[in-house]
Amino acid sequence: MVGTVTTVDADTRRQVVENIAAALDKYYVFPEVAQTMGEGLQASLAEGAYDELTTPAALCERLTADLQAISRDKHIRVRYSSEPRLLGGPEGEDSPEETALWIALARSVNFGFYKVERLAGNVGYLDLRNFWEAEYPGAGETAVGAMNLLAHTDALIVDLRRNGGGSPSMVALLTSFLFKAQPVHLNSFYQREGDTTTQTWTLPYIPGPRTPDKPVYVLTSNRTFSAAEEFTYNLKNLKRATIIGETTGGGANPGGDISVTPHFRVFVPTGRAINPITSTNWEGTGVEPDIQVSQEDALNEAYRRALEAVIEKLGVARSDASVAQVEEARAALTALGE
Repeated sequence: MVGTVTTVDADTRRQVVENIAAALDKYYVFPEVAQTMGEGLQASLAEGAYDELTTPAALCERLTADLQAISRDKHIRVRYSSEPRLLGGPEGEDSPEETALWIALARSVNFGFYKVERLAGNVGYLDLRNFWEAEYPGAGETAVGAMNLLAHTDALIVDLRRNGGGSPSMVALLTSFLFKAQPVHLNSFYQREGDTTTQTWTLPYIPGPRTPDKPVYVLTSNRTFSAAEEFTYNLKNLKRATIIGETTGGGANPGGDISVTPHFRVFVPTGRAINPITSTNWEGTGVEPDIQVSQEDALNEAYRRALEAVIEKLGVARSDASVAQVEEARAALTALGE
């Protein structure tokens, strides 16, 4: 298969299906489910269910739908690349060229940090759209800068309503600002390959102040997914944040892309998250918010509660600064219609 694929013939469909089945059999975290998915795809291929799918987009969409219908795993996704890619499994690292492209993409969206703002009443607001790898050049520094800008606010709203996930390393870095220096066990990740389990913890050192007592509100929607769900699930079970919004998407199985042909690849979940408190995760169920409201109403609900917390905290204060802040917070509450 050389050059861009514009049409998909029978031989390509067969090759893609067979190689996906083999990749799942080798890498998918649950071997029995992998076998069922592979058998299901090959049965559909033999029955002619894919015969009319002659474009890469149509084939990817249908295979993704079939795989997710069998496994109920929303991380599994078949994708097409116009540029050929080296064949390989999820344990292989990206080439320097691919890594450079990922870093350039991350930089172009400011590593997911879309808005860092002080709202009236000294409430911090962080609109975070991705959890990029904290190790990417500039990513960790951007996260630290954002959290330091918010450090002196009296309550914090973290908006994950448009966050589709990313890396546990960024989850750990951001969470570290919300706890004391003593490391806290956040999550564990089991990997089928090697039958190993690794742990993630808050960091013993961060370049900035910690705010372990600040009220935190996390906003969610049904599009909040993967690493964004881990951040939410961790804080909920550690009783460190109030979750406001909708039940999240329900994807807890990490993994990686496997190129099954030079132009087609499949994301295969190779592991599963294990929370140290619940001994399970949010796969298939999502994270249920503490306060269920529509995603459109989540910000106002969180802001109202944050303002009330600020007023309660500072209402007995005598300093001119505290009195002025309480007045600002009360004015903001009035503007919200409370």
